[in-house]
Amino acid sequence: MSEGRFSVRTVPAPDRQDEPRYDFRTNLAGVDLPNPVLTASGCAAAGRELEQFFDVAALGAVVTKSIMLEPRSGRATPRMAETASGMLNSIGLQGPGIDHFLEHDLPWLHERGARAVVSIAGGSVEEFAALAGRLRGAPGMVALEVNISCPNVANRGLVFACDPGAAAAVVSAVRDRTSPSVPVFAKLSPDVTDIVAIARSCVDAGADGLSMINTLLGMALDLDTMRPVLAGVTGGLSGPAIKPVAVRCIWQVHAALPDVPIIGMGGVRSGLDALELVLAGASAVSVGTAVFGDPGAPARVLSELRDALAHRGFAKIADAVGFAHRDMPHRKD
Repeated sequence: MSEGRFSVRTVPAPDRQDEPRYDFRTNLAGVDLPNPVLTASGCAAAGRELEQFFDVAALGAVVTKSIMLEPRSGRATPRMAETASGMLNSIGLQGPGIDHFLEHDLPWLHERGARAVVSIAGGSVEEFAALAGRLRGAPGMVALEVNISCPNVANRGLVFACDPGAAAAVVSAVRDRTSPSVPVFAKLSPDVTDIVAIARSCVDAGADGLSMINTLLGMALDLDTMRPVLAGVTGGLSGPAIKPVAVRCIWQVHAALPDVPIIGMGGVRSGLDALELVLAGASAVSVGTAVFGDPGAPARVLSELRDALAHRGFAKIADAVGFAHRDMPHRKD
C-alpha cells in the first residue's frame, strides 16, 4: 500500500476456460485448489465486495472474515489509520454472527462456485468448539481457519496464539468438532518469541496446516491532538511493512515442519511478493491489505505469480514451495 489517497482500478478476471500453461494447482492438507492465491480474512467480508471486480470463483479460495457466535459491533471509530508502508486497523471482529453467515454468506459463495476457507474466532475454547460444530457439513467450506491470533481484541489475554498450551487447547477442541475431511488451519501471530514452538503445539494438537502471519500489534499518535489515532489505541499493522516478518516466520516454520502446509500472508501486493512467500515455504498465499487500494489485487497477483513462476522455469507451483531452503544446512533430505 502506498502513502496518500487510495486509487481503485478494475482488473479482468482470469479466464478459467483457457488451458493453463503450467500446473498451478496446490494442495492444502488434502484439499486440491486450482491455484494458490486466496483472499485474506477480514479484508473483503465473504467476497461480495470483490465480485464486481473479478470472479471470486477464479481464486484458489475465498477466506472469509472471522465469524463469531453472536453479532458483534466491534470497536469505536476511528478504526483504521494509514501508515507510511501499510495500515493499522482496530475493527474488533465486527460481524453479523454465525447464524447470518450460514444463512446468507456461505450459500452466496457456494452458489458462485467459490471455495470457502471459513475463519472463526472466539473468546473461549468453548466458543471456538461451538462454531466448529455449527459449521460441520456446511456446503462450500473446504477448510477451517482458526483465528487464535487477532491482535485487536480488548483483552490481550484472549490472544490464544501467544501461548502454546492455550493455542493447542483451541485447536484440539476445533479438530474434535470438525469433519475429518475438512482441514483445520491455525492462524498464527508474529507477536511471539518463538513462532516455531507455537506452530508445533498447534500441529501436535491436530492442526492440519498453518496460516501465517496475522497482523502485528502497533499504534500511531496524532501529532495535532497528541493522542492515539485509533479509538482502540492499538491495532493490527498490515501491508508492505510486515512482509519481511512474514517471510521470516514462514521460513522458520517450514524449516522446522516441512510437511505442514502453510497459507502465507503479510504484505503481498504483487506476484513477486507472493513468490517470495512461496519460496520461503508457503503452499498458498493470501492477499489482504492490497485490496483497499486495488480491489482487483487478488486476480492481478494470480496472473503475476503465474508469470513469475514460468519466468523462473517452474512447471508447477509445488516445485517452488520451499525452494529457497534447498541446499541449506537445516535440510534433512
